[in-house]
This record gives sequence, structure tokens and C-alpha cells, in this order.
Amino acid sequence: MTSLSPKGQPLTPDLTVYHRKPADFRHDNIRITEPPLVAVEIFSPTQGDQDVLDKVDAYLKSGVKTCCVVNPALRTITIYSADGVQKTYTEGEVVDPAIGLTANLDAVFS
Repeated sequence: MTSLSPKGQPLTPDLTVYHRKPADFRHDNIRITEPPLVAVEIFSPTQGDQDVLDKVDAYLKSGVKTCCVVNPALRTITIYSADGVQKTYTEGEVVDPAIGLTANLDAVFS
């Protein structure tokens, strides 16, 4: 589980992406404090926009390269980069500019 603590406030993204590392099952880490390459937040019906945007800002300030916000109700994915650029996808292929990760929007929401 990834737990980031910007400003002493623990935050746990819904999903994270890290560089591949060899598995060490004898010394498994319960909590990872190293920032991931990508943090993903998935909107829930009870979350407000500002709450999610505050998390995005906190993740990016913690060293995360990009943050993806998935909005199932609108069928969109918005990618926020550490350099302040954001892009919202409503169809086709989603491309993360920091690591080249791609996803087909139709497959994500099917």
C-alpha cells in the first residue's frame, strides 16, 4: 500500500504505478513511502471536486510524476502533470506523457 504524507497528512491513492522491482517475499513492505510514478484517483459519488483536486496537488508536490483522475459518471480521465499541464480524455487512447502508459477509454469503462 502506498501512503504519501504531504504536510503530515497521510493520503492513499486508489491505484499507483511504480518501476518494476524484484519481488522479495521474505521482506515484504506493508507501506511504501517512496512516491509512485503515477497516482490514480477514482471519483466516488460522495467526493467533491475540490477534495480530489487537493489530493492531486498533494500527490504532485510529493514527487509523483503524473496523477490520473478517473470520473466514471462522466466517462473521463484527466491527467495532471507535475509541470502544471492537464488534459482530459473523453474518447480514444489515454496517454500518460511522463511514462508512456496508455489505456483505451472504451475498455476502461466497459
